This record gives sequence, C-alpha cells and structure tokens, in this order.
Amino acid sequence: MSTSTEHTQDQAHGNDHEGTYLRTLVALLCLTIVTVAASYVDFGSGNIVIALTIASIKASLVALFFMHLRYEKPVNGIIAMAGFLFLGIFLMFCFIDFDTRDALRPVNWNGKMPMDIAAPVQSAAPAPAAVPPAPAPAPAQK
Repeated sequence: MSTSTEHTQDQAHGNDHEGTYLRTLVALLCLTIVTVAASYVDFGSGNIVIALTIASIKASLVALFFMHLRYEKPVNGIIAMAGFLFLGIFLMFCFIDFDTRDALRPVNWNGKMPMDIAAPVQSAAPAPAAVPPAPAPAPAQK
C-alpha cells in the first residue's frame, strides 16, 4: 500500500528520464552509424572484434538506462554483468575451437572442385551415324 510520504523512483533519484532517454537514443544512433561505417572498412579479423565491442557498448546502454539497472539494487547489475561474462566466455571457446580446425575438406578430396568432377565436356564431334539396318537373313538351302 502506498502512502503520500513514500518517494517515487523519480523523486528519490532526481532524474530527468526524458533527457536521459534522449541522450541514450542519440548515443545508440551514433554507435549504429559507427557500426555501419566500420563494416565498410576492412580490418581483417578485427572487424568481428570491433563489431562485438560496439554491440556490447550498445547492449550496456540499453541495460543501464532502458532496463533501469542503473537505478536498481547492485545485485541486479551483478546478475546482468554475469550474463555478459558468460556470453564472452562462450564466444571465446567458440573462437578457440574455430582457430584449431583446418579447412573443412572431405576425406576423399582429391584437390578438384565438385564442378571439375562433373560430367566431362563433350567435344564438337559430329553426331554418330544412324544404326545400319540388320542384315537380311540368309536364304534357306535345300
């Protein structure tokens, strides 16, 4: 039951949510522009690292301000950060596993691509002649 002496979340923290949401929106839009711009530049294998870093920053902004984790109890923030930690660990294991593999090739691969193994190309030889008629049976002897 609520009484008039209780403070609402806005009064207790003295926050201007509209301004916070607007600044968060602008930051997310700027980070989206940076993500798109970075996708056009070839950093080699660094493209994945850059994209994941920008995505992590954007996810942190959403979690802190839109999900109100900044104003919640610290244990909720710890639980959210534990999720990011485990995501990072799982991604790290995927990258380690991927780096240890050779190029995927079938065991019976002979160095030719499947299109090379397909039916051989026929030369422009003339079409075979029609099959000659069968010889007439020999006349019967008496």
